Amino acid sequence: MDRQAEPQQPAQRTRVVRRIAEEVLALGASRVIRVGIDGVDGAGKTTFADELADTLGIGGRQVIRVSADDFLNPRSVRHRQGRASPQGFFEDSYDYNALLLDGLFLHRPELAPTWDYSVFLDVDFEISVARCAARGTAWASPDVNAPSNRRYVLGQRLYLAQCTPQRRATRVIDNNAPATPNVTR
Repeated sequence: MDRQAEPQQPAQRTRVVRRIAEEVLALGASRVIRVGIDGVDGAGKTTFADELADTLGIGGRQVIRVSADDFLNPRSVRHRQGRASPQGFFEDSYDYNALLLDGLFLHRPELAPTWDYSVFLDVDFEISVARCAARGTAWASPDVNAPSNRRYVLGQRLYLAQCTPQRRATRVIDNNAPATPNVTR
């Protein structure tokens, strides 16, 4: 489908994405600006990062898009604390020495100083888990309390409690309703 035939973004979402793009562009064009887009599973990180990259590109900025999902540790590392371990999900999912981008857990202490600008997409677990189930994520049941969700939901709760991404991020966006996101900090 060509770009002209694509549906338009809702006005509120467009305003939020443009605001973030303007803030990133204001950091300067003479150097690489590292931007992290964080949030729990199903928060809309990839969609938001794609929209931000497109907007920055329209503004003349060269953008390199990378996703943390391209830097998963091998299963032997990811599951060394047990296949169902929330602690293992939080601690062992990604090869942090190799990544820069959108993804989970980007405000961990070893990564937080990396970002020149960062966004945390804040989404309630009831909504994020339902989104994961709707898109066919293998582990996701629409029930937050389902045993299949335990590793992921509890691992992300560990991250939220230990790393407080809502305080570390440059901007926090309530993305419970993707058509009408709201900058909350």
